[in-house]
Amino acid sequence: MDEMLLSKIRLSVIAELLNAEWVAFSELQRATEASNGNLGAHLGKLLEAGYVAEEKTFVNRRPQTRYRLTKKGRNAFVGHVALMQKLLKEHKAS
Repeated sequence: MDEMLLSKIRLSVIAELLNAEWVAFSELQRATEASNGNLGAHLGKLLEAGYVAEEKTFVNRRPQTRYRLTKKGRNAFVGHVALMQKLLKEHKAS
């Protein structure tokens, strides 16, 4: 089991990034309903694990940080979902 994806906030971040090229920090904050500090800490863990990539830019002279899912992150999510499906199948069979 991928412990990185057992956190509700980290799993929510991955879900938001699945079908997007880049997502701004503010959009992730709205989607996860996490505080700045809490979301930042979880994003730091995902960055450290190589599951997401970060890009810092300026938009209208204001700093903006945005994130995208990496191939490693996508593969981890797919593996996590496959394991959950397997566990559900085994539970139904018993």
